[in-house]
Amino acid sequence: MTETQNQYDGNITSETLIPINGLDFVITFDSPVNSLSYWEGGVEKIDDTHFRITNQNFYETGSYVSVHFQAHYDEGTRPNVVSVSLNGQEACDGSLQWTTVTPFTNPCAATGMGKYDYSQVLCMSILFYEAQRSGHLPEDQRVTPWRWDSALDDGSDVGHDLTGGYYDAGDHVKFGFPMAYTATVLAWGLIDFAEGYEKAGQTEYGRAAVKWATDYFLKAHTAEYELYGQVGSGDIDHRFWGRPEDMHMERPSMKIDRSAPGTELACETAAALAAASIVFKDVDSAYAAEMLDVAKELYAFGDEYRLAYHESITDAGNFYRSWSGYGDELLWGALWLYRATEDATYLTKAQAAWDEFTLDEGALQFSWDDKKAGAYALGSLVDPSNTIYEEALKAFLSYLKTEAQYTPGGLVYLDAWGSNRHAANVAFLSLFAAKYGDPADAAANTEWATGQLGYILGDFGHSFVVGYGVDPPTRPHHRSSSCPIPPQSCLKDNWGQNQPGPNPHTLYGALVGGPDGNDGYTDVRTDYQHNEVACDYNAAFSGALAAMVEVS
Repeated sequence: MTETQNQYDGNITSETLIPINGLDFVITFDSPVNSLSYWEGGVEKIDDTHFRITNQNFYETGSYVSVHFQAHYDEGTRPNVVSVSLNGQEACDGSLQWTTVTPFTNPCAATGMGKYDYSQVLCMSILFYEAQRSGHLPEDQRVTPWRWDSALDDGSDVGHDLTGGYYDAGDHVKFGFPMAYTATVLAWGLIDFAEGYEKAGQTEYGRAAVKWATDYFLKAHTAEYELYGQVGSGDIDHRFWGRPEDMHMERPSMKIDRSAPGTELACETAAALAAASIVFKDVDSAYAAEMLDVAKELYAFGDEYRLAYHESITDAGNFYRSWSGYGDELLWGALWLYRATEDATYLTKAQAAWDEFTLDEGALQFSWDDKKAGAYALGSLVDPSNTIYEEALKAFLSYLKTEAQYTPGGLVYLDAWGSNRHAANVAFLSLFAAKYGDPADAAANTEWATGQLGYILGDFGHSFVVGYGVDPPTRPHHRSSSCPIPPQSCLKDNWGQNQPGPNPHTLYGALVGGPDGNDGYTDVRTDYQHNEVACDYNAAFSGALAAMVEVS
């Protein structure tokens, strides 16, 4: 502090416990002050002893705020600062400081199962979804202390509560279309490989993972013909490499309605809610009934008002455009609604979609975009008298074994983006066919799927699952796990993205994108093609792991 006649220079420094987008300091003096000078923002004189200092700067969680001011007062007085409030919190009582936190450790214990511990990996795969949670986190949240409440204002721009749901991948956008696929396929695994989930002790955690998404979908369905399908702008979000808890950018909410429909989004969300209603039917019948009612409304919406969803939510077109069209979602959603309701009307709708969109052709993968192969498997179970599904499933699995491209190391290589994800997805279908399809093909389907999962878990010399096995990835393209615990900064010098070491927090269970067509892979944080993680990557992977628990 520097003091001259009738004035002195003061400096106040405080740590922050929350991100601050615009400073609001209220300084209290013990005697009158004539005026206060502050050169980085504005000053408001509340009264002779209280002054407000404001600026528009952003301060991330745990950072130190420093305010330099000059106080002017009458001769013969010497006003002292007796209290400081920082954005509504007392800054001088010692409460605004971070304490040492307990390091995050893997809560998924090894079980000693065979060559690969499928039970442990299943536990970790479901745990990954807790790291992706948006909104107010529950008391039983296991991924701590580096995740806490975030995006609590989502939906405020449109007057709705759109908090919750999942951050999509290594970013913080909530893309409804792939999130709905994720929920559908997670629920599918819980339904048809229930024994594997039970043996691994993951049934309750699996249900919680599904419910975190479906709770959000119910909020997002704000009217009969209205569904919010995205929160956050992809381009704006991707320019911010920091903690989700520190987000301060615009997060616009985007919807489909009768004037701007979206068939894929409506029907996939219907599939998710229908599948989840089966998961919860014997656990929470009221919740299951609520989901099923909304699923029916959404499917009817998507069927009646047909339009590619990215034409209405245009931002999604740059990231999750449905290249396969909406015919597969009309089929897929109808089959899930038939399974949940046993209403034959939905089988009729499924057949109509099959015929209209020639859905027996062109299945080369199973993914958030293209559901045809998944519908073959589901249809063969729920409509066994209609042989089109079983025949199409057999043809697809034969294509995988005899015609699809493979890396030299043996991974079926269906797409350059998320190659592991695509292999895991079709391994899930192969294991489904082994359990529920033609018994004559069961052994071959199991063997093939086991090989694909083996590659992912370590057969080729290293694991592609963060925190598991030999030489697993340590630098996944994932913002929140790359950011240190406050008060260390994630934003300064873009530390979280650029520092060369492992991510400060192990993102247990996350499946990274995977190798190129020649088995090439480098554990580099900036390589989002091969080293990013995503909610949809782990969905069918979790079901395949549950299937392996059953057969191991």
